[in-house]
Amino acid sequence: MSRIGVIAGSGLYEIKGLTIKKSRTVSTPYGKPSEKYVCGEMNETEIIFLPRHGKHHSIPPHMINYRANIWGFKKLGVSRIISISAVGGIKKGLKPGDIVILDQVLDMTKNRKSTFYDGKDGVAHIDFTEPFCAELAQALQKAGRKVKVTLKKGGTYVAVEGPRLESASEIKSFQILGGDVVGMTGMPEASLAREAEICYSGVSVVANYAAGISRHKLTVAEVMEAMKDTTENLKKLLKAVFTLIPDKRKCTCKDALAEAKI
Repeated sequence: MSRIGVIAGSGLYEIKGLTIKKSRTVSTPYGKPSEKYVCGEMNETEIIFLPRHGKHHSIPPHMINYRANIWGFKKLGVSRIISISAVGGIKKGLKPGDIVILDQVLDMTKNRKSTFYDGKDGVAHIDFTEPFCAELAQALQKAGRKVKVTLKKGGTYVAVEGPRLESASEIKSFQILGGDVVGMTGMPEASLAREAEICYSGVSVVANYAAGISRHKLTVAEVMEAMKDTTENLKKLLKAVFTLIPDKRKCTCKDALAEAKI
């Protein structure tokens, strides 16, 4: 039975047809994950959820133990992770409520533990040309068509440190660099998943226009409301994709360390 990980808010546990079986506390060499892993089952597939900010959204993005979170998924036998996050829209035409299936990343974070290979267990230089699993992205696009949830195919995620929101000048710079959306959690999640040889796909919900795109002040309430409004579409998307992901992986994610270690 395949195991699929989902990093998202607790509201997405309530998917019709998903049976929640237990919660698991996982210990890792990197400390505690954000929360207990919630284990469920749907159509012969095991689904393992983790709220990245904790059950009560008490962990800010720059304080998340990303290494422990990804290591925990690996320890539980997860081979694929679907990561859902709220983002600010940078690209012209993106509006609140849009869902983007990411394909590239720009990492602007500064102070995060971003690798499992810090010298103690050797050195590894993973290939990160394609940060997100194309096979998993294809399954998500197919699921979107099946349940009639419109998805934006491809987008560059700009990962920033947080917890503050960005300045208008920063957003202009990100536009010049080719950024489509901006968020605070996509890195080092994506690169750690690659080091763990786990397929990883980023699903970004545009919760607001990024700084300077709109004349209105950015608020947390705006972000939370947009995510709430999109929850039902995300549930439909996940329910469909769980049945469409093939058991056997044919992508290169599973072999990420084959020629990466020194």
